[in-house]
Amino acid sequence: MSDTLNSLAAKLAEDTLKVMDETGDDRFFVQVGDLLGASSQTLEEAFLTEIRVRLAERKARQFVIKRLSEHRKQVKAIEKQ
Repeated sequence: MSDTLNSLAAKLAEDTLKVMDETGDDRFFVQVGDLLGASSQTLEEAFLTEIRVRLAERKARQFVIKRLSEHRKQVKAIEKQ
């Protein structure tokens, strides 16, 4: 059951994030979580964990990309001198 739970939660999180990206509704996952909680707290918890992990990864990735971009700009500025 654990594999099924994790698989369903991961797929639902991916689909939910796609809807959030397309609609711009950054709190849509809360509504999905509430709906899940009414019938399965176990799936709700797994889903919310998947969402939090993915949102955290996005934020961290943006930070890494920004840092690399800033570094490259500094290198280019130094090379131009």
